[in-house]
Amino acid sequence: MKLSDFSYQLPERLIAQTPLPQRDGSRLLVLDKTTGAYEDRQFSQIPDYLEPGDCLILNDSRVIPARLFAKKETGAAVEIFLLRPITPEMWECLVRPGRKAQIGDRLTVGDLTATIKDIVADGNRLISFCGRGEITERLKELGEVPLPPYIKTRLEDAGRYQTVYARLDGSVAAPTAGLHFTPELLERIREKGVRIGYVTLHVGLGTFRPVKEEDPTQHKMHSEFYILPQATADLVNQTRATGKRVVAVGTTACRTLESGAKKGLPLQGGSGETDLFIYPGYSFQVVDRLITNFHLPESTLLMLVSALAGRERVLAAYRHAVQEEYRFFSFGDAMFIR
Repeated sequence: MKLSDFSYQLPERLIAQTPLPQRDGSRLLVLDKTTGAYEDRQFSQIPDYLEPGDCLILNDSRVIPARLFAKKETGAAVEIFLLRPITPEMWECLVRPGRKAQIGDRLTVGDLTATIKDIVADGNRLISFCGRGEITERLKELGEVPLPPYIKTRLEDAGRYQTVYARLDGSVAAPTAGLHFTPELLERIREKGVRIGYVTLHVGLGTFRPVKEEDPTQHKMHSEFYILPQATADLVNQTRATGKRVVAVGTTACRTLESGAKKGLPLQGGSGETDLFIYPGYSFQVVDRLITNFHLPESTLLMLVSALAGRERVLAAYRHAVQEEYRFFSFGDAMFIR
């Protein structure tokens, strides 16, 4: 297995820059993981592919305004991207430009003072914030919700980069497969007899960190915090016991469930850090079906999807999506792997 095995050609014009007016108005490519057959549908038809007794598992993490604009004492502008808290005052951060952010430098973010305490793995900075209130309490006032670098268009409504069921603050990027759901669509799914459960995985840089090793198995995932509630573990166990299907919404929900399964089956509720890297050859313990977006070439997310449906089948479906001009990435269209 080589990194180049997960490459494909994508015209830049197919990278979605803005969300569609209606969340569930996106297209849906349905891929049969056994045969490789695919169908072109609309996301609003997703209930047609779910059965009574199935369970649908959603990631309820909420994106925080993790992008901060700071100034050095010299007046130089610096951008701080919060990655994860170490303590309420200390965060691991990405700083741009890095050459302007050295240990001991003091930055101002609004009326807060930020001091760079250390440089850690991948050149990230440990930054201590002090001032009026904790940084987490001031983010709505001082920060912006960050968008991926491939999105060049300013988002008019920041709420469109949140799922309608987002609840727990902590992600620095949205679990984008869930962006297609509306309250009405979720109600239609419930009315069909599909039970809905929630997990939390706070999306961090690790989810999107590019793979640089030609042998992908040598790639090291950054850890991310997850919560698997006991009620959700019970729901999944009941679903599996009755022979019905566990449908994960997004790679983050999938990784949370599979991380829980690493501790043994039946699933038990719990929380912790996960650096689970799923690539072809992985044996899924819990997840049967997956709703997901289209992912970047050579990414860990594309490798996860390939592990579930087979690399050749996934890439053939992607080539079809390109030919049919599906919209790609965060604000793009969706796939259902059945």
